[in-house]
Amino acid sequence: MRILVVEDDSALRLGLKRTLLAEGWQVDVVEDGEQAISATSVDTYDFAVLDLNLPKQDGLFVLQSWRSNKMNHPVLILSARDELTDRLMGLNGGADDYLVKPFEPSELVARIRAIVRRKTGNIATQIELGGLKFNVDTRELLYLGSRIPLSPRESALMELLMSSGGHPVPKNRIVSTMSSWESDFSPNAVEIYILKLRKKLMDTGVSIVTVRGVGYVMEKTL
Repeated sequence: MRILVVEDDSALRLGLKRTLLAEGWQVDVVEDGEQAISATSVDTYDFAVLDLNLPKQDGLFVLQSWRSNKMNHPVLILSARDELTDRLMGLNGGADDYLVKPFEPSELVARIRAIVRRKTGNIATQIELGGLKFNVDTRELLYLGSRIPLSPRESALMELLMSSGGHPVPKNRIVSTMSSWESDFSPNAVEIYILKLRKKLMDTGVSIVTVRGVGYVMEKTL
């Protein structure tokens, strides 16, 4: 998952980035409202964490700009404004959740996961396919109870493929989801990581099938 963090406090911005990177997500950060609008006009994001008190354009203006331009990525507002009117303005303006500062990083991560589960319709924290089970919270992949070790990027790709509901995942979506401004993920890298996962899935009864001209899909072979 690729996340945009919009926060003007440099220390908090760095802390948010470290917290989200530790979850295996790709993260881009900006410090004002104009940069937030510019970033989303160039790149596609799966999620945004948005402060309200921003330089140049405030968070509510950014949110309204996104929604008026049909950008439907989930948005979690992260703000020191704790009045009911502020929360209502944010939620009624198109935000999916509102978290008041100060906050615990674990709660932020939990709220992001909950929003994504609601949006995707995958309410369960565990995705199953044949004998494989992937826990989206712990990032663990199990086959018949035995853990299959995955790197952070392998874990991110596995979640993307297993959560597709049997539909092919386009290659360009994999590239976009697993890239950030500081870490480019090329089409060739996709093929390398698909090969790595295929090796780890040998003898599990599940394979990653190439859909020519589209991307990849996970299927049971047994």
